[in-house]
Amino acid sequence: MKNWEAMEAFIEVVKQGSFSSAAIKLSVSASHISRLITQLEAELGTTLLFRTTRRIRLSEAGELYYQHCRGLPEALSSAEEVISTLNQAPIGLFKMTCATTFGERYIAPLMNDFLLDHPKIELDFHLTNRAVDIIDEGYDLAIRMGAMKDSSHLSRRLCDRVEYLCASRDYIDQHGMPHTLAELNKHHCLIGSKSHWLFQQDGQRKEIKITSQWRSNSGPALIDAVRKGLGIAQLPDYYVNDDLASGKLIALLPQYQYPYSGVWLVYPKVRQPSPKLQRICDYLIQRFKENPAFAK
Repeated sequence: MKNWEAMEAFIEVVKQGSFSSAAIKLSVSASHISRLITQLEAELGTTLLFRTTRRIRLSEAGELYYQHCRGLPEALSSAEEVISTLNQAPIGLFKMTCATTFGERYIAPLMNDFLLDHPKIELDFHLTNRAVDIIDEGYDLAIRMGAMKDSSHLSRRLCDRVEYLCASRDYIDQHGMPHTLAELNKHHCLIGSKSHWLFQQDGQRKEIKITSQWRSNSGPALIDAVRKGLGIAQLPDYYVNDDLASGKLIALLPQYQYPYSGVWLVYPKVRQPSPKLQRICDYLIQRFKENPAFAK
Protein backbone atom coordinates (compact mmCIF):
# COMPACT_ATOMS: atom_id res chain seq x y z
CA MET A 1 0.00 0.00 0.00
CA LYS A 2 3.04 2.34 0.20
CA ASN A 3 2.64 3.28 -3.52
CA TRP A 4 -1.15 3.61 -3.36
CA GLU A 5 -1.28 7.42 -3.61
CA ALA A 6 1.22 7.46 -6.46
CA MET A 7 -0.59 4.64 -8.28
CA GLU A 8 -3.91 6.48 -7.89
CA ALA A 9 -2.28 9.64 -9.29
CA PHE A 10 -0.86 7.69 -12.26
CA ILE A 11 -4.25 6.12 -13.06
CA GLU A 12 -5.97 9.50 -12.93
CA VAL A 13 -3.33 11.12 -15.18
CA VAL A 14 -3.91 8.43 -17.80
CA LYS A 15 -7.70 8.77 -17.51
CA GLN A 16 -7.71 12.59 -17.65
CA GLY A 17 -4.94 12.90 -20.20
CA SER A 18 -2.99 15.54 -18.30
CA PHE A 19 -1.35 16.29 -14.97
CA SER A 20 -3.44 19.40 -14.40
CA SER A 21 -6.77 17.65 -14.98
CA ALA A 22 -5.72 14.77 -12.69
CA ALA A 23 -4.72 17.30 -10.04
CA ILE A 24 -8.15 18.95 -10.19
CA LYS A 25 -9.85 15.56 -9.94
CA LEU A 26 -7.78 14.56 -6.90
CA SER A 27 -7.87 18.05 -5.31
CA VAL A 28 -4.09 18.42 -5.21
CA SER A 29 -1.55 20.50 -7.13
CA ALA A 30 -0.15 19.48 -10.50
CA SER A 31 3.37 19.63 -9.06
CA HIS A 32 2.33 17.12 -6.37
CA ILE A 33 1.03 14.78 -9.06
CA SER A 34 4.31 15.14 -10.95
CA ARG A 35 6.35 14.30 -7.85
CA LEU A 36 4.21 11.21 -7.16
CA ILE A 37 4.66 9.89 -10.70
CA THR A 38 8.42 10.49 -10.55
CA GLN A 39 8.63 8.65 -7.21
CA LEU A 40 6.58 5.76 -8.61
CA GLU A 41 8.81 5.45 -11.66
CA ALA A 42 11.89 5.45 -9.43
CA GLU A 43 10.35 2.80 -7.21
CA LEU A 44 9.48 0.61 -10.20
CA GLY A 45 12.77 1.30 -11.96
CA THR A 46 11.15 2.18 -15.27
CA THR A 47 9.51 5.02 -17.19
CA LEU A 48 5.72 4.92 -17.19
CA LEU A 49 4.90 8.15 -19.01
CA PHE A 50 6.54 10.10 -21.82
CA ARG A 51 5.85 13.76 -21.19
CA THR A 52 5.76 16.58 -23.72
CA THR A 53 4.48 20.11 -23.45
CA ARG A 54 1.37 19.13 -25.38
CA ARG A 55 0.48 15.60 -24.27
CA ILE A 56 1.48 12.51 -22.33
CA ARG A 57 1.98 9.03 -23.74
CA LEU A 58 2.25 5.67 -21.99
CA SER A 59 5.43 3.66 -22.34
CA GLU A 60 5.17 -0.10 -22.85
CA ALA A 61 5.74 -0.60 -19.10
CA GLY A 62 3.24 2.18 -18.36
CA GLU A 63 0.56 0.50 -20.49
CA LEU A 64 1.13 -2.81 -18.74
CA TYR A 65 1.08 -1.19 -15.30
CA TYR A 66 -2.08 0.73 -16.12
CA GLN A 67 -3.93 -2.37 -17.32
CA HIS A 68 -3.16 -4.13 -14.04
CA CYS A 69 -3.92 -1.17 -11.76
CA ARG A 70 -6.80 0.71 -13.32
CA GLY A 71 -9.52 -1.28 -11.54
CA LEU A 72 -7.98 -1.09 -8.07
CA PRO A 73 -9.44 2.25 -6.91
CA GLU A 74 -12.94 1.08 -7.85
CA ALA A 75 -12.30 -2.24 -6.13
CA LEU A 76 -11.21 -0.44 -2.96
CA SER A 77 -14.25 1.82 -3.09
CA SER A 78 -16.49 -1.21 -3.58
CA ALA A 79 -14.85 -3.01 -0.65
CA GLU A 80 -15.32 0.03 1.59
CA GLU A 81 -18.95 0.29 0.51
CA VAL A 82 -19.54 -3.36 1.32
CA ILE A 83 -18.01 -2.94 4.79
CA SER A 84 -20.03 0.22 5.33
CA THR A 85 -23.20 -1.68 4.44
CA LEU A 86 -22.16 -4.52 6.74
CA ASN A 87 -21.71 -2.05 9.58
CA GLN A 88 -25.17 -0.63 9.03
CA ALA A 89 -27.29 -3.77 8.65
CA PRO A 90 -26.74 -7.36 9.77
CA ILE A 91 -26.05 -9.57 6.78
CA GLY A 92 -24.23 -12.82 6.01
CA LEU A 93 -23.49 -16.02 7.92
CA PHE A 94 -24.04 -16.14 11.68
CA LYS A 95 -23.04 -19.34 13.48
CA MET A 96 -24.32 -19.95 17.01
CA THR A 97 -24.71 -22.81 19.46
CA CYS A 98 -26.82 -23.55 22.52
CA ALA A 99 -27.75 -26.38 24.88
CA THR A 100 -30.34 -28.53 23.15
CA THR A 101 -33.52 -28.13 25.21
CA PHE A 102 -33.04 -24.46 26.08
CA GLY A 103 -32.24 -23.75 22.45
CA GLU A 104 -35.25 -25.65 21.11
CA ARG A 105 -37.67 -24.18 23.63
CA TYR A 106 -36.59 -20.54 23.78
CA ILE A 107 -33.77 -19.48 21.48
CA ALA A 108 -34.85 -21.07 18.19
CA PRO A 109 -38.32 -19.44 18.19
CA LEU A 110 -36.80 -16.06 18.98
CA MET A 111 -34.16 -16.39 16.29
CA ASN A 112 -36.78 -17.43 13.77
CA ASP A 113 -38.71 -14.25 14.61
CA PHE A 114 -35.49 -12.24 14.26
CA LEU A 115 -34.85 -13.66 10.79
CA LEU A 116 -38.25 -12.49 9.60
CA ASP A 117 -36.99 -8.92 10.03
CA HIS A 118 -33.43 -9.65 8.90
CA PRO A 119 -33.70 -11.97 5.87
CA LYS A 120 -30.12 -11.29 4.75
CA ILE A 121 -28.71 -13.22 7.71
CA GLU A 122 -27.78 -16.83 7.01
CA LEU A 123 -28.22 -18.68 10.32
CA ASP A 124 -26.30 -21.82 11.30
CA PHE A 125 -27.75 -22.83 14.69
CA HIS A 126 -26.14 -25.89 16.31
CA LEU A 127 -27.84 -27.46 19.33
CA THR A 128 -25.67 -29.62 21.55
CA ASN A 129 -25.02 -30.28 25.23
CA ARG A 130 -21.31 -30.53 24.48
CA ALA A 131 -19.12 -27.60 25.54
CA VAL A 132 -17.94 -26.45 22.13
CA ASP A 133 -14.77 -24.44 21.51
CA ILE A 134 -16.23 -21.35 19.91
CA ILE A 135 -12.87 -20.23 18.49
CA ASP A 136 -11.69 -23.52 17.00
CA GLU A 137 -15.16 -24.42 15.72
CA GLY A 138 -15.86 -20.99 14.30
CA TYR A 139 -18.89 -19.90 16.31
CA ASP A 140 -19.94 -16.27 16.51
CA LEU A 141 -22.05 -16.84 19.64
CA ALA A 142 -22.57 -19.54 22.26
CA ILE A 143 -25.35 -19.55 24.84
CA ARG A 144 -24.05 -21.15 28.02
CA MET A 145 -25.45 -22.01 31.41
CA GLY A 146 -24.03 -21.54 34.89
CA ALA A 147 -20.94 -19.74 36.15
CA MET A 148 -18.62 -18.17 33.60
CA LYS A 149 -15.08 -19.55 33.92
CA ASP A 150 -13.37 -18.78 30.59
CA SER A 151 -11.98 -15.24 30.74
CA SER A 152 -10.69 -15.52 27.17
CA HIS A 153 -14.22 -14.75 25.92
CA LEU A 154 -16.63 -11.88 26.40
CA SER A 155 -20.10 -12.46 27.80
CA ARG A 156 -23.42 -10.77 28.48
CA ARG A 157 -26.02 -12.08 30.90
CA LEU A 158 -29.18 -13.23 29.13
CA CYS A 159 -31.28 -14.24 32.14
CA ASP A 160 -31.22 -15.86 35.56
CA ARG A 161 -31.59 -19.58 36.05
CA VAL A 162 -32.48 -21.53 39.19
CA GLU A 163 -31.58 -25.18 39.61
CA TYR A 164 -33.78 -27.43 41.70
CA LEU A 165 -32.87 -30.64 43.45
CA CYS A 166 -35.95 -32.78 43.04
CA ALA A 167 -37.47 -36.24 43.08
CA SER A 168 -40.84 -37.86 42.51
CA ARG A 169 -43.26 -38.61 45.33
CA ASP A 170 -42.86 -42.33 44.65
CA TYR A 171 -39.11 -42.09 45.12
CA ILE A 172 -39.49 -40.18 48.40
CA ASP A 173 -42.06 -42.68 49.66
CA GLN A 174 -39.64 -45.55 49.00
CA HIS A 175 -36.29 -44.00 49.96
CA GLY A 176 -37.10 -41.12 52.28
CA MET A 177 -36.22 -37.43 52.14
CA PRO A 178 -32.61 -36.26 52.41
CA HIS A 179 -32.15 -33.55 55.07
CA THR A 180 -28.47 -32.63 54.56
CA LEU A 181 -26.04 -32.55 51.68
CA ALA A 182 -24.07 -35.39 53.27
CA GLU A 183 -27.11 -37.65 52.99
CA LEU A 184 -27.11 -37.43 49.20
CA ASN A 185 -24.48 -40.17 48.97
CA LYS A 186 -27.06 -42.56 50.42
CA HIS A 187 -29.52 -41.88 47.60
CA HIS A 188 -29.85 -42.77 43.94
CA CYS A 189 -28.54 -39.68 42.20
CA LEU A 190 -29.12 -39.18 38.49
CA ILE A 191 -26.75 -36.90 36.59
CA GLY A 192 -26.82 -35.18 33.24
CA SER A 193 -23.88 -33.61 31.44
CA LYS A 194 -22.35 -32.29 34.71
CA SER A 195 -20.93 -34.48 37.47
CA HIS A 196 -21.02 -31.67 40.07
CA TRP A 197 -24.12 -30.21 41.69
CA LEU A 198 -24.24 -26.61 42.83
CA PHE A 199 -25.49 -25.52 46.27
CA GLN A 200 -25.14 -22.72 48.79
CA GLN A 201 -24.03 -23.52 52.33
CA ASP A 202 -23.47 -20.90 55.05
CA GLY A 203 -23.75 -18.21 52.39
CA GLN A 204 -20.98 -19.75 50.29
CA ARG A 205 -21.08 -21.41 46.91
CA LYS A 206 -20.52 -25.16 47.24
CA GLU A 207 -20.07 -27.77 44.49
CA ILE A 208 -20.47 -31.45 45.27
CA LYS A 209 -19.16 -34.21 43.04
CA ILE A 210 -21.88 -36.78 42.39
CA THR A 211 -21.38 -40.44 41.59
CA SER A 212 -24.17 -42.23 39.81
CA GLN A 213 -25.16 -45.42 38.05
CA TRP A 214 -27.39 -43.39 35.73
CA ARG A 215 -26.09 -40.66 33.45
CA SER A 216 -27.24 -39.00 30.24
CA ASN A 217 -26.44 -35.83 28.34
CA SER A 218 -30.15 -35.52 27.48
CA GLY A 219 -32.28 -33.28 29.66
CA PRO A 220 -35.58 -34.88 28.57
CA ALA A 221 -34.18 -38.33 29.37
CA LEU A 222 -33.08 -37.11 32.79
CA ILE A 223 -36.42 -35.54 33.72
CA ASP A 224 -38.21 -38.68 32.53
CA ALA A 225 -36.07 -40.79 34.86
CA VAL A 226 -36.85 -38.47 37.77
CA ARG A 227 -40.59 -38.56 37.05
CA LYS A 228 -40.51 -42.36 37.00
CA GLY A 229 -38.92 -42.51 40.43
CA LEU A 230 -35.45 -43.70 39.48
CA GLY A 231 -33.71 -41.15 41.70
CA ILE A 232 -32.85 -37.56 42.58
CA ALA A 233 -31.56 -35.03 40.06
CA GLN A 234 -30.63 -31.37 39.91
CA LEU A 235 -32.36 -29.71 37.00
CA PRO A 236 -32.87 -26.12 35.80
CA ASP A 237 -36.18 -24.38 36.36
CA TYR A 238 -37.36 -24.59 32.76
CA TYR A 239 -37.41 -28.41 33.03
CA VAL A 240 -39.23 -28.75 36.34
CA ASN A 241 -41.37 -25.68 37.08
CA ASP A 242 -44.59 -27.25 35.83
CA ASP A 243 -43.97 -30.55 37.64
CA LEU A 244 -43.15 -28.76 40.88
CA ALA A 245 -46.27 -26.62 40.60
CA SER A 246 -48.48 -29.65 39.95
CA GLY A 247 -46.90 -31.70 42.73
CA LYS A 248 -45.54 -34.41 40.43
CA LEU A 249 -42.06 -33.59 41.70
CA ILE A 250 -40.88 -32.41 45.11
CA ALA A 251 -38.11 -29.84 45.63
CA LEU A 252 -35.47 -31.15 48.05
CA LEU A 253 -33.04 -29.37 50.38
CA PRO A 254 -34.36 -25.87 49.61
CA GLN A 255 -32.16 -24.45 52.39
CA TYR A 256 -29.12 -25.33 50.28
CA GLN A 257 -30.47 -24.13 46.94
CA TYR A 258 -28.10 -21.84 45.09
CA PRO A 259 -30.03 -18.61 44.46
CA TYR A 260 -29.27 -17.96 40.81
CA SER A 261 -26.96 -19.16 38.10
CA GLY A 262 -26.97 -17.36 34.80
CA VAL A 263 -27.60 -17.99 31.15
CA TRP A 264 -24.90 -16.20 29.19
CA LEU A 265 -24.30 -14.95 25.68
CA VAL A 266 -20.64 -15.80 25.07
CA TYR A 267 -18.55 -14.65 22.13
CA PRO A 268 -14.87 -14.28 21.18
CA LYS A 269 -12.91 -11.20 22.14
CA VAL A 270 -12.70 -9.03 19.04
CA ARG A 271 -11.68 -5.43 18.47
CA GLN A 272 -15.05 -4.51 17.01
CA PRO A 273 -18.02 -6.92 17.39
CA SER A 274 -19.93 -7.32 14.15
CA PRO A 275 -23.33 -5.64 13.72
CA LYS A 276 -24.87 -9.12 13.50
CA LEU A 277 -23.50 -10.10 16.89
CA GLN A 278 -24.46 -6.81 18.55
CA ARG A 279 -27.96 -6.80 17.07
CA ILE A 280 -28.68 -10.43 17.94
CA CYS A 281 -27.39 -10.10 21.52
CA ASP A 282 -29.39 -6.93 22.07
CA TYR A 283 -32.47 -8.56 20.60
CA LEU A 284 -32.29 -11.71 22.74
CA ILE A 285 -31.65 -9.76 25.94
CA GLN A 286 -34.56 -7.43 25.21
CA ARG A 287 -36.96 -10.28 24.45
CA PHE A 288 -36.08 -12.03 27.71
CA LYS A 289 -36.59 -8.77 29.61
CA GLU A 290 -39.98 -8.31 28.00
CA ASN A 291 -41.05 -11.86 28.76
CA PRO A 292 -39.27 -13.44 31.75
CA ALA A 293 -41.48 -16.49 31.26
CA PHE A 294 -39.12 -17.50 28.46
CA ALA A 295 -36.75 -18.84 31.11
CA LYS A 296 -39.32 -19.97 33.64
